[in-house]
Amino acid sequence: MPASSERIWNIGTRKSALAQWQTQFVRSLLLAAWPQSHFSIKFFSTQGDVILEQPLPQIGGKGLFTQELENALREGEIDFAVHSLKDLPVEHAPGLTLGAIFGRNEVRDVLIARHGWTLETLPESASVGTSSLRRQAQLLNQRSDLRVRSIRGNVGTRIEKVVAGDYDAIVLAGTGVERLSLSVHISQWLPLDVMLPAPGQGALAVQCREDDTETLNLLAEIDAAELRMCTRAERTFLHSLDAGCSTPVAAYATLETGALSMSVLAAAPDGSEIVRAEGVDSDPVGLGKMLAERVLSLGGGEILARV
Repeated sequence: MPASSERIWNIGTRKSALAQWQTQFVRSLLLAAWPQSHFSIKFFSTQGDVILEQPLPQIGGKGLFTQELENALREGEIDFAVHSLKDLPVEHAPGLTLGAIFGRNEVRDVLIARHGWTLETLPESASVGTSSLRRQAQLLNQRSDLRVRSIRGNVGTRIEKVVAGDYDAIVLAGTGVERLSLSVHISQWLPLDVMLPAPGQGALAVQCREDDTETLNLLAEIDAAELRMCTRAERTFLHSLDAGCSTPVAAYATLETGALSMSVLAAAPDGSEIVRAEGVDSDPVGLGKMLAERVLSLGGGEILARV
């Protein structure tokens, strides 16, 4: 167990309602595992939170939602940080590690639309908001007539823009909508064969210093080993393509009876080309690399090079 019950662990998180929900969830799990422990929460604004007037692919870069938290970890200002795993760059952050990965119950995206429209019943040329090229590509592959427009802001703000009529619909990660008790606004859960999720989508990650043994022991109690394997395969696929979280790439892995099964894709942003692949392996790194090579051999490299 942690070396000292007197220690106060400082948790870092973003200020959004979803980030705060996730952090309180992590805190509750840790308190259940370590009832004598104490936690303090510190809030940060990241570059991705501050720059809202530009689409995410334009401001690009790695660590848009994580860099400030990682800096605070290295400086000892906080002991660990709570992230949505899909926001974390796949490149190794020097001096840091993921002490726990857990919490994925739902990976699908949802459509939130005026009048309860579904993807099939949206009017021709309807405006759909998303800041994700992955979502844009898969939407346009299904409905090339749609007008996909960039949208930024937290979950509640985006939903309000649909209610106000600024957009006919938006696409969001369903798990975030559920966590904020906003499921009443969901028009449709998008099937995985229509909208494959981002690598790591739905999972939470707790990042800490790799030499902080006491914090690593604390976090080990909430780590989900099977989910860690699945997301490692997904993120290895992303890394092997040399792609970032803002590129039109998707991956979803599951684990059954010791074997990992994963579906992946790479797409042109306009949805005109999509390369899909599937595979099974017991080794998450091997599976991720194998499917990246398969996607590249099928023309995925040329597609992504044009993004």
